[in-house]
Amino acid sequence: MKKGEGKYLYRKICTFLLTIIATGMFFYVWIKFVEVNNQTTHMMGLGNLGMALLIYLVGFYWLGHALRAFRIGVERIASVLASLALTIITANVIEEFLSLAITGQFRFFFDFLWRYALLTVAQTLILCPLAWLMITIYRKIFPPLQVLEIFGDKEHGLTNKINGVHYKYHISEKISYKSPLEELTSKMEMSDAVLIGDIPAHDKNKIMKKCFDIDKRVYVVPSIGDIITHSSEELNLFDTPLFLCRNMGMRTSERIIKRILDLFFSILALILTSPVLLVTAIAIKAEDGGPVFFKQERCTIGGKKFMILKFRSMIVDAEKDGRPHPAGEKDDRITKVGRTIRATRIDELPQLLNIIKGDMSIVGPRPERVEHVEKYTKDIPEFVFRYKVKGGLTGYAQVYGKYNTTALDKLKLDLIYIMNYSILMDIQIVFETVKILFQKESTEGFSEESIMEMHDGSEGE
Repeated sequence: MKKGEGKYLYRKICTFLLTIIATGMFFYVWIKFVEVNNQTTHMMGLGNLGMALLIYLVGFYWLGHALRAFRIGVERIASVLASLALTIITANVIEEFLSLAITGQFRFFFDFLWRYALLTVAQTLILCPLAWLMITIYRKIFPPLQVLEIFGDKEHGLTNKINGVHYKYHISEKISYKSPLEELTSKMEMSDAVLIGDIPAHDKNKIMKKCFDIDKRVYVVPSIGDIITHSSEELNLFDTPLFLCRNMGMRTSERIIKRILDLFFSILALILTSPVLLVTAIAIKAEDGGPVFFKQERCTIGGKKFMILKFRSMIVDAEKDGRPHPAGEKDDRITKVGRTIRATRIDELPQLLNIIKGDMSIVGPRPERVEHVEKYTKDIPEFVFRYKVKGGLTGYAQVYGKYNTTALDKLKLDLIYIMNYSILMDIQIVFETVKILFQKESTEGFSEESIMEMHDGSEGE
């Protein structure tokens, strides 16, 4: 067995066990249902039972992969457990309606409902601790990779980010890309993996080919061009390989479908969250008597300006000098109610009205302030690429980045979304958004250093 293959085998075993246990618990619930309702003999055949089991098995396995619930040892424990809980809930909600279809009896709706509700609780209480144990064992068996970082002329804090995931990676050594190839090769051979930072394309290609030659795992910081090329289509019309980058953005049909879904789900969400909206509005008004809502000019598709709507989470006149002041990690301008609604993202809910109006979408690049767009575009001309689609209530950069992620990294993350757009990706991002509500680091404020960079224009590629 090659080095590293043991990790994949371990994950496959964990995936198999989690899926089988979940399906076995579902089987027990189904059997109990049949015992109680055995007067309806046409639904008790082995065919119906086999169909229900197969659908649940395949469905749970597919949902688990789609929601990243089986990434044992790959992602943070909290992320895996949240994904697993979402997989369980989603699988059982779907199974509620599939069971009605299989039995052909809608009168069993509430019977199935309470059974699957209890099943959801039981599966969560059993599978989540089991997954936690699997991850703990994984980290004991498989030590972190010793990584060689090949850095460029600019420091992007990669070392701290990589070492922050201490259970997976450890930067054992750093070396400049300008070092002789013989020295680079020697260092690479002594490492488990290589991290290639932001270095010139020619040198990156040279190092990549050498890593391929010596069978070395590589992690690469992509350039904007790399991200665009990554979404290309392979053409085999000639004996010379070609990659086609259409660079068209969303098709018209995709825009129409996306708009219909935006309207439907934003109106539905507005109705379902109306009690939360009402309580929040009362709490904000009661704290200091100031306005409930806060409006701010932002940019969306094509650079169009619009007024974004949020619940006010700061004191009145927090920016009375007219200049933007990004929220710091310990900002005394944030009100008591504001800290709660910012942490839970409730302050963003009024933007459902922006979506209904058509200025925003549920999923898309997060709309930036006009002042920030002007500054970021000056530093990074490609920043305008984000405006090929509407801004979103949530987005790829919000899910996989942080509140204080740099402008360049936000651009790269949002370009991955734009260049690989699909309805399924939107659904994935919505599910991932639910997960990050439980991750404190996703709502971190800007550090003092980051705020200074935003003001002095020093941030750039």
